This record gives sequence, C-alpha cells and structure tokens, in this order.
Amino acid sequence: MRITILSALFLLASLNLAAQGDINQTAEGYFNSANTKLDLGDNRGAIQDYSKAIKLDPGDPLAYYNRGVAKDDLGDFSGAIQDYNKAIELNPDYANAYCNRGVDKSDLGDNRGAIQDYNKAIELNPDYALAYYNRGVDKSDLGDNRGAIQDYNKAIELEPDYTKAYNNRGHAKYRLGDNRGAIQDYNKAIELNPDYAEAYCNRGVAKYDLGDNRGAIQDYDKAIELEPDYVLPYNDRGAAKALLGDYTEAIQDYNKAIELNPDYVLAYVNRGHAKALLGDYTEAIQDYNKAIELEPDYTKAYNNRGIAKYRLGDNRGAIQDYNKVIELDPDYAEAYNNRGIAKYRLGDKDGSCLDWNKAGELGNEKAYDLFKEYCQ
Repeated sequence: MRITILSALFLLASLNLAAQGDINQTAEGYFNSANTKLDLGDNRGAIQDYSKAIKLDPGDPLAYYNRGVAKDDLGDFSGAIQDYNKAIELNPDYANAYCNRGVDKSDLGDNRGAIQDYNKAIELNPDYALAYYNRGVDKSDLGDNRGAIQDYNKAIELEPDYTKAYNNRGHAKYRLGDNRGAIQDYNKAIELNPDYAEAYCNRGVAKYDLGDNRGAIQDYDKAIELEPDYVLPYNDRGAAKALLGDYTEAIQDYNKAIELNPDYVLAYVNRGHAKALLGDYTEAIQDYNKAIELEPDYTKAYNNRGIAKYRLGDNRGAIQDYNKVIELDPDYAEAYNNRGIAKYRLGDKDGSCLDWNKAGELGNEKAYDLFKEYCQ
C-alpha cells in the first residue's frame, strides 16, 4: 500500500517547568523536570523523572500518561499501554489516554482493540477530531473504507483544515475505486500543505490508474523534489514511464527505489519486467529471482520468470514456474494459458489443451482462442 500514517499523541505539559539542574525533589519537581526533558527529546531521562514522581505520588494520572508518551517515542508500545491503563484506572474519563492507548494497540496490530479505545474517547469527547481520524485509519486497515470515510468526514467537519484527514479520505476513496474523488481530496490536502509529499505521491497513483501517466509523473516528480529519499514515488514513476514506453528511464527509477530499499520486492519485479520488455531476459530473471528470495509466495514473480525462461527457450523451466504459480493460486488464469503454450512447444498437445481450457474457464479469452485453433 502507498500511505504512511503517523497518529498524533497528546502531551499535557505542566505549566511550571523547573530549570535543568534545579529539581525540587518532590513529585511536582520531578514531574516538571520530566516534562522539560520530554520537550527536549530526552525520553529516557523523562521516564526516569516521571517514575520518581510516580513513586512519590502514585495517584497522579497525568504522570502515568506522560510517561506513556515518552515510552511511545521510544517505540515501547506495550510499556506505554501499561501506563495508559493506569492513567485510565485513576481517571476513567481520560479521553486522551484512551486515544493514545488506541494508537499503541494499532501499532501492535490490534486494530479492533484500537477502535474500541477510540469509541470510548469519542464517547467522552464527541468533538475529538483526532480520535475520529485515528479510528478512520484503523477502519481502513480492516478494509472498512466506507466507515473510514465517515470518520474522516467528521474529523474534517470538526477541523476543516485537517490536512491528513483529506489525504487519508482520498486514499479510502481510491481503495473504493473512486479515483476522481480521491484526487479532489489530495488536491485539498496539497492546497492546505503545498509541501505534502505523500499527497502528491497518492495523487499520482490515482492519476496513473485513470491513465494519466504524464500527470502522474509530474506528481511523482514533485514528491521526490520534496523528499528525495521517498521510495514509493521512484517505483511508481518507473511504472508510469514504462507504460509510456520509456523502459530505460523506468529502470533508472527502479534502481533508485532498490538503492533506497534493497528489500523492495515490487521494484525488483517491475525492473525485471522493464528489462524483459527491452529483450534482456537473463537480467530480468535475476530480478525475479531476487523478488522470490524476498517473498517466496509472490505469484507474479514466478509467472514473469516463467515468461522470461520461455523467451529464452527454456520451456521446461518455464513450466516449473507456472506450476508454482498454480500451486500458490489455483485460479491464476494467465499461468494456465502460459503453461499451455510452453507444453505445446514441447509437443504436449493434450496437456496444452487442458491448460487452455482451464484458463478459458477462468476468464482468459486468449486461451479459448488457442483452444479453438489447436484443440478442436
């Protein structure tokens, strides 16, 4: 998927920050010192001081809450959840704690648990735009894009300049096939934040799907200009260039995507396809090999490698790859069609006819044409 979402976390800082090195050794003193350290990015030091404050005053929900924020910043989501649990135990109406706990549950893969926390936060604060936004993120992750759009709508109603909500609503619309509606939302996100690289990239994807490859490339160019190490637009720009027949430049973009992320499976498959279109089947096979090494169940990589082997005259090797595709996905019509062609080249007419018939049953019209021409 092409979108990264950073859910915001609330930090409720004390109004009376103590100067560094001048800590009043009371719960309030340690709490204020911890807030100062947290503001300076010293999360470990902040945690130490929040812990001291909690030891002296174990009934302060804000100290647990802020310590949870510091743990979040260090990636200790489980530890943060424990602190938010305690903050909620001490203050059952602590909407921010529910919201942040939801973020951490989401980060740990518990989308449904996260939604429950956002529901509670919204129950406590019906105007909580961030909770609607975050709930939309988790609904989208669970495939409920219509529900996500409803939440983004509410977040935007509450905060009309909520840039990320427009971007994410656009992505939900894109997932539902509404590319034009998605572009409208990406336009708004970019209007609100002209330096929003992700929105340019996402808009490029929607334009690409509408067949506007040149428009897509312009958006990918802008995303890369804003964030030169942003991997996705290099790969996607390569795909748009390939559709325009510029395979050499497409390969350059795939090279850059792989340079930035050596484990980028799709970029290897796309580069292999571009190399194959240039007639360099041996190099294409190397890229498909790498993609399969990284993702052993990647059916498209096996299918494409089979095609490249076939082009090199290795029909038996091609059939092995098509066999693997069909093992992984018994409804992969193109693999049956391709295997049928390779079998026919090897003189296995019966086997090829069976494969073409199967491919035709699965909706591959070219396979039916081959079946009619060679098998009837």
